[in-house]
Amino acid sequence: MTDSTPRPDARPATPAADGGHVGDDAVTTPMASVQQEPVQEASAAPEGEPATDGASFRRRERRGILVPVAAAAVIAALIGGGIGAGIALAVNPRTSVTAASSTGGQGVVINNPSTATAVSAVAAKAAPSVVTISVTATNESGTGSGIVLSSDGYVLTNNHVVTLDGDTAGGTISVTTTDGHIYAAKVVGTDPLNDLAVIKLTGASALTAATFASSSDLNVGDSVVAIGAPLDLPNTVTTGIVSALNRSIAVASSAVPDSSGGSGDSGGGSGSPFNFWDFGDGSGSGSTQAPTQTSSIYLSVLQTDAAINPGNSGGALLDSQGDVIGVNVAIAGTGSSSASSQSGSIGVGFAIPSTVAKRIADEIIAGKTPSHGQLGVKSVANESATTGTVAGVKVSEATASGPAADAGIRQGDIITAVGTVPVTSYTDLAGQVRAYPAGSTVDVTYYRSGTAHTVSVTLGQAKA
Repeated sequence: MTDSTPRPDARPATPAADGGHVGDDAVTTPMASVQQEPVQEASAAPEGEPATDGASFRRRERRGILVPVAAAAVIAALIGGGIGAGIALAVNPRTSVTAASSTGGQGVVINNPSTATAVSAVAAKAAPSVVTISVTATNESGTGSGIVLSSDGYVLTNNHVVTLDGDTAGGTISVTTTDGHIYAAKVVGTDPLNDLAVIKLTGASALTAATFASSSDLNVGDSVVAIGAPLDLPNTVTTGIVSALNRSIAVASSAVPDSSGGSGDSGGGSGSPFNFWDFGDGSGSGSTQAPTQTSSIYLSVLQTDAAINPGNSGGALLDSQGDVIGVNVAIAGTGSSSASSQSGSIGVGFAIPSTVAKRIADEIIAGKTPSHGQLGVKSVANESATTGTVAGVKVSEATASGPAADAGIRQGDIITAVGTVPVTSYTDLAGQVRAYPAGSTVDVTYYRSGTAHTVSVTLGQAKA
């Protein structure tokens, strides 16, 4: 059977349902330690149709098969100008990019347009749409990045940026654009379960809105470019490739309640992989032991080897056309100690796919509660199952009258795929299901007594 609602970063998708509260299908899976991601140059693509709320959405011709992978890293998300002379550079025969002149700041500088690279062109085009965000609370502060959604000042970023990793709901927010202008900003809405937030700049006008491309059209190996403010260094440009698609990761967050609180989905575990970035004042979460109120969130992400570091969170991961294909959120580290959580990029970074991020941003701006799918199953923490040579997630309970149970899935079944994406852990299952909006219809493949079955499931609405 075929999914009637394609995954944003995997395959086709159905429109999001109105409203809804967020929630999880989730389990805790051991991992390495994580932080953020950047990108490099890629190939051209045809123009698509515009989207709402000031940002256009470009869809490219699909060219290959996505490579699904399972997560195996502990996650730690991170938070911690102007443009040079005007230029117009050809990225490829179909597309050119331009950059405006600067009045201040430390922006992208192009001294010699005749020798500038495709990466230079991408940076020049996209830099005006990436901002630096500073958040200050009573006893702490931090910096991150954001992506301009509209000319009048709507900006997309990570929830952990505006809440200082969940430590505050009322911090003072200051936003600096690439031309050196500084604006006060207020939070419009947040989605803690997908670690996204939208803020609105006060008195802003004539900002350059980013163009969003479809992350559904990406291939492993596509070149990418990351722009953000790592270590409080605005307009930093790094390059790389798409290392993997359909990756699922778990990130510890104190900004969300315990996932067992009525979501209808549970992994049966309480441990969290890693917390968000420690701001250096003792109030952050740079230790291996998460606070008791901390829960894990489960994200479907793109993986990249572009260098991203603390402060890149909320910044743009771009394709070769300078269009947003992801929101940088986390990077992997090499260990689980406090010291390793504060180390820099090791070439394993993650971004929330643009199709998911744009949907959530549009819902927030429209005054809706971001919507996430719910399958209605439980599984033993960290337990994966095999049936012959097939790995999957063993269902310990299918919630009565829940979406999975209504579709015929029951205790003991081994779920092996959501849509076209294989799942081998509950982190996979949670991340993939929650990337869909509530009300989506998706094919779920499971094994029972050694026989494969595929059923269409209409996802419920996850509640925190």
